[in-house]
Amino acid sequence: MVLQPKPCRDCVAEGITTMRPTPYAGPRCSTHHRQRRKAVSSRQHANRIQRTYQLSPEDYQRLYEAQGGCCAICRKATGKTKRLAVDHNHRAGCGHDPNVGCPSCIRGLLCATCNTIVVGRYDILALGRAISYIFDPPARKVLRNETP
Repeated sequence: MVLQPKPCRDCVAEGITTMRPTPYAGPRCSTHHRQRRKAVSSRQHANRIQRTYQLSPEDYQRLYEAQGGCCAICRKATGKTKRLAVDHNHRAGCGHDPNVGCPSCIRGLLCATCNTIVVGRYDILALGRAISYIFDPPARKVLRNETP
């Protein structure tokens, strides 16, 4: 017995009569399955940033566009494959749980690497020392003075 493919419920609703391939058991073709997954993911992200940071999806988009559509630090990650994280100051002293944020705590949107490794791991003094180290490495002074 050979199973005949089922018509996609969204294709039927849109009036599409061709049978699109469905590589898995489900009521939707591959095209509509991807669209639905993307819509659900966007809705869940919007709900999470609203609940956690009191940031509306429109505000997130405005911040994203103000940063030029990329990570505020490395300027390489665009958030196309993995959304940029909302970076907030845990020590802002706004009177709420440090793991959540508010619009006055939010600093910007960062890629996962910049958010966890650069900003999350080092304090502001260490980052200042790193910048000084890059622009004025101690080896230049030491090795210049030791050479004859």
